[in-house]
Formats: sequence, C-alpha cells, structure tokens
Amino acid sequence: MLPHQFFKLLADETRLRCLLLIARERRLCVCELTYALQESQPKISRHLAQLRQSGVLLDERQGQWVFYRLSPALPAWLQTVIDGLQQADNLQQQYVRDSERLQDMAERPCC
Repeated sequence: MLPHQFFKLLADETRLRCLLLIARERRLCVCELTYALQESQPKISRHLAQLRQSGVLLDERQGQWVFYRLSPALPAWLQTVIDGLQQADNLQQQYVRDSERLQDMAERPCC
C-alpha cells in the first residue's frame, strides 16, 4: 500500500475511529465498534470491509463473532503511523468517549 492510499482510507472519520480502537484493543468485533462509536452496524461493517480489503485489517471468525485486528504484515512505516496516531494527544482527547463507551459495554463477546 502506498502512503496516499493509506491516508485516503483515514480521511474518513469512522474508519479512523475504528482503526484507533482496534489498534488500542488488539481486536474487536462489529458489535463492539457499533456500541463504542454509536453508529449503525451496516455503516461499521462497510468501513471495516474497506480496511480489510486494503490489507490493513484481518478478520477472524470465532463462532458467531467476527473479530478484526491489525494485519501483522503491515509495512513498518504504516505501523509507525498508526502508533503515532494512537499517541497523539489531540486524537486521544477527541475520541476518549469511544474508549469509555467500549469499556462500559456489558456482555462484550471478548470478555
């Protein structure tokens, strides 16, 4: 993936929020992202499909759940960008509610 392709993917706020939560939590399912971002399931699924098709995310089925995680085959530069985004103070402050809602979610499939 070329840098301009990756940054084009992140130009959408929903994809950015999904990516940041998945990077922080290591793996999440659609229902967790839907709850945390307060968006519809079809919208979240559509954005996850784009991230998966680009090779940024991998999906893994476990029973009725499909979990998404960062691809371990990401180029080093791309992983560095994701790490930097996770550590950016302004993004942490802006999306802190996403993490809080996720932590408050009852009956998470991973727990």
